[in-house]
Amino acid sequence: MFTNNTTVIADHGAWAADLDTLPNRRAERREDGVRSLAEQLDFKAARGRVIGQSAPWQDVLKKATQVAATETTVLLQGDSGTGKEVVARFIHHASPRKNGPFVAINCAALPEQLLESELFGHERGAFTGALQPKPGQIEMASGGVLFLDEVGEMSPSAQAKLLRVLQEREFQRLGATRTLKANVRVVTATNRDLQKAVERGAFREDLYYRLQVFEIRIPPLRERKGDLPLFTDAFLKDIGRSLACPPAGLTEEAKAALLAHDWPGNVRELRNALERAAILCEGGLITSEHLALRSPRPVTSPSTTDLGTLERQMIERVLHETGWNKVVAAKRLGLTRTQLYGRLRKYDLARAEPR
Repeated sequence: MFTNNTTVIADHGAWAADLDTLPNRRAERREDGVRSLAEQLDFKAARGRVIGQSAPWQDVLKKATQVAATETTVLLQGDSGTGKEVVARFIHHASPRKNGPFVAINCAALPEQLLESELFGHERGAFTGALQPKPGQIEMASGGVLFLDEVGEMSPSAQAKLLRVLQEREFQRLGATRTLKANVRVVTATNRDLQKAVERGAFREDLYYRLQVFEIRIPPLRERKGDLPLFTDAFLKDIGRSLACPPAGLTEEAKAALLAHDWPGNVRELRNALERAAILCEGGLITSEHLALRSPRPVTSPSTTDLGTLERQMIERVLHETGWNKVVAAKRLGLTRTQLYGRLRKYDLARAEPR
C-alpha cells in the first residue's frame, strides 16, 4: 500500500538532477539549432549569408531562433547596413512558415500612394493609371513572412492600415469595399528610434507597441570586429567570382586598416570598400591605399552634440569629396540613393552652381 521511502527519495534525487541539467540541455540544443540554420542559410552571395561567430552576433541569432517558432511580430532595430534583412530571412527559414514566401518592401524607397498600392493592392480605377486590379504584397506573402524595412518612414495613412492588419488580420485593397484576410507574419526593421518618433508625434504609439512585441537589436560592425576576417574572406570570394578571378589577398597593413576603421556604413560599407579595392589591385594584394578608408574628420565645433547637425556636416563633407556624385556618396555613407535624396531635402542641401 505504501511506496518504499528509499525508492521515493532516490527517484526524487534523479528527478532533481534532471531539472538541474534541463536548462543546459535546452541551451545546447538551441546552440546546435542556430549553427545548423546558419550553415543551411546560404543565399548564393556573401552579402546574404549569416556570417559571424562573435558574442553579439550569436546573441542575435539566439533571440531570432527563440522567436522564430512563434507567430510573434518582430522589430529589428539597427543602423543601416547591419544586416537586418539577413536576420529577417533567418527568422523566416527557422519558422513554421519557411515553405511560404518571403516578401520584402523598403518603405523608404516608395512614395506614399505607391507604397500603399504595393502593400495593400488596388482595384481598377482606384487612382489615375490603375487600369487593372492588382494584388498587394500582403496577398503575395500569404502563408509566409512580410518584411517591412524602414518601417519608420511610413506615412500616417499607411501606419493606420498596417495597424489594422496586425490587430484584425484583415485589410482592403485601395478602392475596394471587400475585406480580405491577412495570413502573414510581419517582421519589421528600422534604423530610427521609434520611441522618440512617437514622442515627436511622427509615429503612432499604438502601432509602435504592436511592432515591438519582440525587439532584436542588430549590433553595428564596430561592435563585432571579431567577425571582420569572416566577412572579408566571404566577400572577397564572392567578388572574385563576380570578376571571374581568384579572390584577392590582403597585406598586413590592409588588415590593420580594416580593423582600425569604425565602419559607419557597417557591412554594406565593408563590401563596397573590398569590391573597389579588388578592382584596383588588378590581381595583386590589396593594400591600405587600395582600401582608401577615411576616418571621419572631427567636427569643427566641439560643443556640437545635435545629431542632425552632425549628420548634415558628414553628408555635406562626403558630397564635396565625391564631387557631388550622389551614387558614390550614398555608398560611402551607407545609404540608399532614395535615403540620400531624403536627407538632402531634409537638410536643404544643394550644390552651389557657378556664376
